[in-house]
Amino acid sequence: MVLGQDTIVVNGAGQRQNAVTAGQSVPAASMNSARNGKSNATIYDVAMVAGVNPSTVSRALSKSGRVSARTQKLIEAAATGLNFHANPFARALHTGRTNTFGLIVADLTSPASFDIIRGAGITATVRNYTLALAGSADSTVTELIAARRMMATVDGLILASPCMDDDDIRTLARDKPVVVINREVDGVPCVVPDESKGIREAVRSLAANGHTKVAFVAGPPQSPMSIRRWEAVQASCEFSRLDAVRLDSSRPTVDGGRQVAQDVRASGVTAVLTSNDLLAFGLMQELQAAGMVVPDEISIVGFDDIFGAGFTTPPLTTVRSPREECGSGAATLLLDLLHGTALSSGVPTIVTELVQRGSSGRVSARKMSPARCRRHEIEAELRRRA
Repeated sequence: MVLGQDTIVVNGAGQRQNAVTAGQSVPAASMNSARNGKSNATIYDVAMVAGVNPSTVSRALSKSGRVSARTQKLIEAAATGLNFHANPFARALHTGRTNTFGLIVADLTSPASFDIIRGAGITATVRNYTLALAGSADSTVTELIAARRMMATVDGLILASPCMDDDDIRTLARDKPVVVINREVDGVPCVVPDESKGIREAVRSLAANGHTKVAFVAGPPQSPMSIRRWEAVQASCEFSRLDAVRLDSSRPTVDGGRQVAQDVRASGVTAVLTSNDLLAFGLMQELQAAGMVVPDEISIVGFDDIFGAGFTTPPLTTVRSPREECGSGAATLLLDLLHGTALSSGVPTIVTELVQRGSSGRVSARKMSPARCRRHEIEAELRRRA
C-alpha cells in the first residue's frame, strides 16, 4: 500500500493523521491494525514510513532530543499513524529498564492505601513511568513472594508498611532500588511520617478534657507502624500523667474494632486511641450498639484520617497522616535513585496532626468521682502554669 501526499490515516483513537511522506510504503497488515485500533506495527514499520533507520526510531521514542526536531516529528507522526506503542519489556532487552516501578501495600481494598497509591501514581505519570501494584494481605510470605516476582520486571520497588524481616528487605535492595514507607530499615531509604506530633496533640486534648486512663487498640503484632504508634502513645501519656493500657485487635479492620469493644468496656477507660481509623469505625459501632454514648461516656480517636472519617456519627476525631505525600515522596525518591539524582538529605519530612471532630470530648460528670474531679482540676491548673 502506498500513501499519497494528501492521504489521511485514522489512528486507534479515531483521530485523523496526515500521512508522513509521499511515496512511502506501509505494510498493509500494519495499516489494517491501525484502523481497527490494534497495533501489530513494529519499530521497523515506523522506520520504513519515516524513512529512517530503526536505531533512529529507537533513540527518538526512548528519549526526545536525541535526534533532530524534524526527524523526531516524522517519527512521532509515523508511530501515531501506525498506532505503534513501544513495548517496555522489549526495550528493556537493550536498556535494562522497563520504566515501571512496583508498589506493594498491605491491602489494596483498604482506604488507607488509596492515598499512597494516588501519590505514587501521580508521580509515575509525571515522570513517564508505569506503576505496578500488589497487595500482601498482611502476610509476610505473600509479601515476599510478590516482591520477588515484581523485582523481575520492574526497575525499583516501594514497600508500604511492610511486615517482612529487615534482612529480606535489604536483600531485595541489593538487587534493585527499594524505598520503604512507614518503617525504618537500616541501609534502605525510608519515608516515615513523624507520628509523635499528632499523637501528642491527641493525648494532650484528652488530658485537657478530664481523661486519666486511655486505651490503645493495636494493629497486628508484627506491624512496625502499630508498635511505633503504641510507643508514642505511652510516651505522651507519661508526659501528660495519664494511665495507658494496650489492647490487641484480631485484625486492623472494622470487624477487628467490633471484636475488641468488650475488652474496651472491661478496661474501665474513658478514652480510646486506635491504630487506624477502621478499628475506630468498628469500635464506635459496637459500643453505640451496646448503648454507650460517644463521646459523653467514652471518647474515640482514630489514626490516618481516611476518606469517610468525617461521615461517622459523631464524626471521628483522628490523627491525620499525609499518606498521599508519603506515596509521592517515596516514588520521587525511588526514581531519583534510579537516575542517580537522589540527595543524601532528600528524604522528605512528613508530620501528622490532630483533626478534632465530634467523637472525643470531656469526661461526663457522672463518670467522675469527686476525688477524680479534684485531681483533674489540680492537673489542669499545673498544665496552665507550665
